[in-house]
Amino acid sequence: MRVRAALAVGTAPDPAYVDRLIERCAVEPDFYVREMLTWALIRHPADVTVPRLVAELHSDRSQARSQALHTLSKIGDRAAWPAITPELLASADDEVARAAWRAAVALVPEGAEPELARRLVSQLGRGDRELQLSLSRALAGLGETILPAVRAAQAAGDARVRRHALATERLLHDPDAGFELAINEAKRVDALGPQH
Repeated sequence: MRVRAALAVGTAPDPAYVDRLIERCAVEPDFYVREMLTWALIRHPADVTVPRLVAELHSDRSQARSQALHTLSKIGDRAAWPAITPELLASADDEVARAAWRAAVALVPEGAEPELARRLVSQLGRGDRELQLSLSRALAGLGETILPAVRAAQAAGDARVRRHALATERLLHDPDAGFELAINEAKRVDALGPQH
């Protein structure tokens, strides 16, 4: 029923529904319903949705922040870029951080990629494989501009950071290789040390 309601609102967009859609994103437990809510929001004009989604980034609810970031990344309006703060990129909540990484890569203005790469690289080594893969994919989305920051991280004192940095570079050069393979290769390279 909730999916059908979101579909109906997205099929006949009306700015009067935007606030309700955003409110529902903050509390909706079902992933597929949230995706339909996002679809309904992106069917509305960006000048209506983006300011309201940006305001949601200050919510006390982590789901509200992560869904707002996810929706902003889908809308792709670079006017939202200043709202992607270092605090969101380093959020202690993994889902908020993951959504912020994706949104940042989608919205970064030309010329700001190296600084974004440095901020994202500061998160290397964080979390489980799934979270690390999300970060590596976000970094790879920035292209070759990440290489100076990623290569600097390959000399980090923390083995998890070094290996994640090595795996990220491998993923950048060979996206089809698979992250698990890239991590295993990174462990091997890291164990051999810089002389090899």
